[in-house]
Amino acid sequence: MKISCLIIDDEPLAINVIKKHIEEVENINIIESFNSAINALNFLKSNTVDLIFLDINMPLLDGLDFIKSLDKKPLIIITSAYDEYAIKTYELEVLDYLMKPISFPRFLKAINRAFKELDAHSNLNVKVSKRAHIFIKVDKKKMQKIYLDEILIIESLRDYLKITTLTNKYIIHSTLSNFTEKLPSNNFIRIHRSFTIAIDKIEVVQGNSVEIDGVKYVIGRSYIELVKKRILQ
Repeated sequence: MKISCLIIDDEPLAINVIKKHIEEVENINIIESFNSAINALNFLKSNTVDLIFLDINMPLLDGLDFIKSLDKKPLIIITSAYDEYAIKTYELEVLDYLMKPISFPRFLKAINRAFKELDAHSNLNVKVSKRAHIFIKVDKKKMQKIYLDEILIIESLRDYLKITTLTNKYIIHSTLSNFTEKLPSNNFIRIHRSFTIAIDKIEVVQGNSVEIDGVKYVIGRSYIELVKKRILQ
């Protein structure tokens, strides 16, 4: 199992400490780091992660209000220099509360909790369905099952989406942001304002484009750094 994570802290030194700790642990990928909770919130509108390392005292939007504003909440580990917020954060169901300066043994304990929590959730999903799938509404009365491992690419058509699978194509009424949020972030990534792709279906990476099933798709400028970090890691 691999954990994808964000770091949100307005102190560069604090971000660096967490990054150095993460370098010592296998199977954790830093997707991005932010010195602003607002920027992180905008990022999460079109991306998902498993875990967030979150400071509380930040300008404009603090950590507590950030948690409350999340529609879909990943695991959250608080990183703070103050213990006065501990009770409030546990009421918001955070996974752990790390006091700065953060020692590696204490950090490792929190990470192990994250692995256990995600592993338990993963095992529960496996018992319910051995093969991950979603249902999409293809007309007023019909819901179609699609297996996630068959999806190649999802393309935005304004208020609609075209979902291309190994065997079929479907048109549904949805936005790319909303649909992408429902997909596991370890398997899918948004590469353009108009495209979300299955990472394991990429055949070629060349310049600012990827090739899937013989078709080239351009990676948007604002996505290219993150995409290459994810798929070429």
